[in-house]
Amino acid sequence: MNAYQPPSSEVLVDIYRRMTLIKQNDERFRAVIKAGKLVMPYYSPRGQEVIPSAMSVCLTDDDYICTIYRGVHDMIAKGVPLKELWAELGGRVTGTCKGKGGPMHVTHPASGVMVTTGIVGSSMPIANGLALAAQIRGERRVAVAYFGDGASNIGAFHESLNMASVWKLPVIFVCQNNGYAEHTKYAYGTSVANIAQRAVAYQMPGVTVNGNDPIAMHKAAREAVERARDGGGPTLIEANTFRFQGHVFGDPDAYMDKHEKAAWVARDPVPLFRQWLIDAKHATEEQLAAMEAGHEAQIDAAVEFTLSSEYPDVAELRRDIFKDEVLA
Repeated sequence: MNAYQPPSSEVLVDIYRRMTLIKQNDERFRAVIKAGKLVMPYYSPRGQEVIPSAMSVCLTDDDYICTIYRGVHDMIAKGVPLKELWAELGGRVTGTCKGKGGPMHVTHPASGVMVTTGIVGSSMPIANGLALAAQIRGERRVAVAYFGDGASNIGAFHESLNMASVWKLPVIFVCQNNGYAEHTKYAYGTSVANIAQRAVAYQMPGVTVNGNDPIAMHKAAREAVERARDGGGPTLIEANTFRFQGHVFGDPDAYMDKHEKAAWVARDPVPLFRQWLIDAKHATEEQLAAMEAGHEAQIDAAVEFTLSSEYPDVAELRRDIFKDEVLA
């Protein structure tokens, strides 16, 4: 494996581009729901922007990701078009899955977002299957499975890591450890201090990284991707982070320690990284402000597109079910 080279200014700015796009989208999603313009379940990723952004700059469109229903940030970072994403979350026929998947089942193969699943832990065996297919075909594709700390206690986690290790699959398991499995604090349900310790049992590298540090996360991601692409097998990355909102929109997060939350919010990674880019002369205030304004325009267009789109026709209940359509 090549020695790690710090990211170029171009890559660092690209990480920020994805981070702020996630943040700005989240702010608009919550505002539109509060205004009553869209009615849908919504899972805010605010605070976790770094992880998929630093991961995705190491991937290509041909690489796969499998994510979970709390993974809208993973989808945005990987490149799902905003109009189709918003329309799917809004249940419109113009969405990525014709409005029939909704927030829990966004799929967009063109950008490599193969599965969004509502079943805890199931992103991992599916990613294994995609990685195995790439391995059999002799492709240099890799697959990334995103999941939360709670999912590391599911049987599918252990089965998937074991299989990936035995077959040296080109897969990366990324645990976004935000400290809470839905409403349960990490220490109340998990027996190890760090999820990455579990990699030892499956003879694969396990790395615990500050998931709110873009450079540290990029280093872990780059090394894991190179290892997988070169036939070295899987890696388990535990990226420590924190979610600024409750598990689902409307959750008052009374189970969170208020002082702990305040401390994490004070270290919000998006404005911190933005200022660092300017101070280190990787970008100017004007460049980043123009980028953010461009994002707002994209989001405006996505909202308008969604609100002006139709809901699926009742005939869609019978479509996309069988290989051969049955419409009667």
